Amino acid sequence: MPIDFGYFSLDSNFSSRFYPDYEILQKQVNHLKGVGAKIVLTSGSFDLFHIGHALYLEKAKQCGDILIVGVDDDDKIRARKGDGRPVNPQIERLQILSHLRYVDIITLKYGKDPKWELIKLIKPDLLVATVDNYTSEEISELEQSYCSEVVVLTRQAETSTSAKVRKMNLKNAKNISDKDIV
Repeated sequence: MPIDFGYFSLDSNFSSRFYPDYEILQKQVNHLKGVGAKIVLTSGSFDLFHIGHALYLEKAKQCGDILIVGVDDDDKIRARKGDGRPVNPQIERLQILSHLRYVDIITLKYGKDPKWELIKLIKPDLLVATVDNYTSEEISELEQSYCSEVVVLTRQAETSTSAKVRKMNLKNAKNISDKDIV
């Protein structure tokens, strides 16, 4: 019979998969490492969740036993992408990820945290990133100090969330200007 509780549950089980407290998360990760689980960490905004996100996370899970996903908090996204973002608030983005069976643990990456705070805390066996996340020098530093390996995946969709938002904004602007002409 399969294990069906906590983050091994077949249900979304958000309350068992979401770890907002890094101290509790670190204890859980240490326990999982202690029983021999291969820990994979990845992170991102996951705003306007699309097929590229799903395929990326599925490939990340294939790299190990436990997939931990750090989700950028609203402040971090706003600082990087502007006042109109995120489109979806962090609680919704977190909850969406809890519905993906290959995502085991979810946590927030806080904008106030120092660089690589979550990576330093978890010290994953594998850190999964996309091609534009880290320079080759940063990858070397990460592999020497914080994780065994950095796996770089190509983007899994042709269009990014930012491009989709721009396209929607252009279409809305066109619709507004067309109405003004009439």
